[in-house]
Amino acid sequence: MIYKYDGLGEKCPVPLIQLRLLLKKMLVDDECIITLNDVGSLQDIPKLLTKQGYQYVKQIDDNGIVKISIKAGNAFGTN
Repeated sequence: MIYKYDGLGEKCPVPLIQLRLLLKKMLVDDECIITLNDVGSLQDIPKLLTKQGYQYVKQIDDNGIVKISIKAGNAFGTN
């Protein structure tokens, strides 16, 4: 299953809390795609993912919007 969360315009800790809720739902091979532009969240979320052992890929577009794809399992390399 693919979970999506649009955190554009939301300030930390809201995106972090929403991500934690989605991570609890994820099973092996599920994916979560989050979109962010809050500086605090952009620092905290990768730390959380690394600490909890999730694999993720982070992409930044020209407007400073960050999309993080998180995989439950071992499908991505860690950024």
